[in-house]
Amino acid sequence: MLPSVNPATGEEIARYDEHAPEAIERRLARAEEAFQRHRQTPFEERAEKMRRAAEVLEDETDRWGELMTREMGKPLAQAKAEAEKCAWVCRYYADHAADFLADEPVETDAARSYVAYQPLGPVLAVMPWNFPFWQVFRFAAPALMAGNVGLLKHAENVTGCAQAIEEIFREAGFGEGVFQALVVRAEAVEGIIEDARVKAATLTGSGRAGSAVGSQAGKNIKPSVLELGGSDPFIVLGDADLEAAVETGVTARMQNNAQSCIAAKRFIVERGVLDEFTERFVEEMRGLTVGDPMAEDTDVGPLVSEDARERIHDQVERATQGGGATLALGGEKLDEREGFYYAPTVLTGVEPGTVAFEEEIFGPVASLVAAEDPGHAVDLANDTRFGLGGSVFTEDRGKGEDVARELEVGCAFVNEMVKSDPRLPFGGVKESGYGRELARFGIRAFVNVKTVWVE
Repeated sequence: MLPSVNPATGEEIARYDEHAPEAIERRLARAEEAFQRHRQTPFEERAEKMRRAAEVLEDETDRWGELMTREMGKPLAQAKAEAEKCAWVCRYYADHAADFLADEPVETDAARSYVAYQPLGPVLAVMPWNFPFWQVFRFAAPALMAGNVGLLKHAENVTGCAQAIEEIFREAGFGEGVFQALVVRAEAVEGIIEDARVKAATLTGSGRAGSAVGSQAGKNIKPSVLELGGSDPFIVLGDADLEAAVETGVTARMQNNAQSCIAAKRFIVERGVLDEFTERFVEEMRGLTVGDPMAEDTDVGPLVSEDARERIHDQVERATQGGGATLALGGEKLDEREGFYYAPTVLTGVEPGTVAFEEEIFGPVASLVAAEDPGHAVDLANDTRFGLGGSVFTEDRGKGEDVARELEVGCAFVNEMVKSDPRLPFGGVKESGYGRELARFGIRAFVNVKTVWVE
C-alpha cells in the first residue's frame, strides 16, 4: 500500500494498492495497443480532445487545487493556478502541434525529399511531487499530440493526483490506454524501462533518480529527457531597482513552499548594494505568513514531509555551525504547529565551497553572496555543478542581457524570476539534466526525425 500524508497536519489521508506485476503487464499491453490506434488519428481529432482536457481542468479547478494542496501542501491559490497553467499547455499544443510536426521539405538531388516527424510509442514519465499536475501535463500534452501514449509513474505521496490526471484525459475523450497511471514504487521503474514496448523515458526529479533512469534508458538504447535539480543564481547588480529585486527575489525563493528546482537559491549581490538589499530582503521574508495552505492569507505552507524538514534543518545547521554562514532570519522548525513547517530563513556571508553555496537547499532558505562586480557575479553564478536557470536584475537591459548570455544555464531571465512557459524551451545543463521540454523542442523530444527521399 502507498500512503498519502497531508503535510499540513501529518495525518494520513489515503492508501493506494500497488499495481502487481500482472497489473503492470496489462497496462503495458494496453498502452501498446492504444498506440497503434492513437498514432493514426489526425491532429484535428487529437487537438479537439486536448482542448477538452483544458476545459476539464478549468471547470474543476477547485477540485484539482484542493487535491494538490492536501497531498503536497502548496498554498491553495498556487495549486489552482497550477491547474490553470496545465490548461494553457493543453491548448498551446492543440493549437501548434500540427505545425511543429509538419513535414519539412529539403532541396536535394532527389525528386522530392523531406523530414518527417513520427511518434515513437509508449513513453514512461517518472514525475515528482512538487508540481504534481504541471510536471505531468508539460510532458503529456506534447507527447499525446505527437501521437505517443503516456505511462505515468508519479511520486508515491501524490498518487491521488496521478489518478486524477488519468481521469482528466479519459474524460477528455482520449481512448483507453492512451494515458495511464502506474501505481508502483521506484524499484519497478527499471523493469518498465527494460520492457520492449516502452520506447522512451522522461524524468523530473533528483540527480540520483535522473542518473538511474538515464542510465537504464541508455543501457536499453532508448531516448530520455532529464530535468533535475538546480541551485539557481539570482544576480543583483549595483544599478538594480532594489524594490523590484527584493519583491521578485522573495517570490522566486518561496514559490511552491520554496520547493522548486527553478527557485532562486543563491542571491549574488554586488557589494555596493548588499547591505541595503539584505535589510530589505530580510524584512520581506519576515513578513511572510506561514500557515494552513488552505487559508487565503497563507504565503508559505509546510514542507512535503518530516524527512524533508529534517534535511533542510541539517543543512542550515551545517551552514551556520562551522560552515561560514551567518543566520540573519529563521533557521528553526516550527514545532508549535501540526505538520512539517519551517521558518523562512536567510543566510548571509555565504561563500563558495560552503554548504549553503554548494548544496541545493530544497526549502525556504535563501543564501546571500557578495560579488565585487558583474564579472565576479557571473563567475560565482557559474561556480556550481547545476545549470537549470538564473536571473539578473539591472536597470541596464543591455548589460543584463550580456550577463544572461554568460550564465551556464538552460533558462536565463533579465529583471524577472525563472519560470516555465509553454512557448519557450525548458531544461538545464550540467547536472541539471539534458533535453528540453515545451515549445517546438518539447514535442520533438520523443519523435522519430525521419529522412524521406523520393527519386
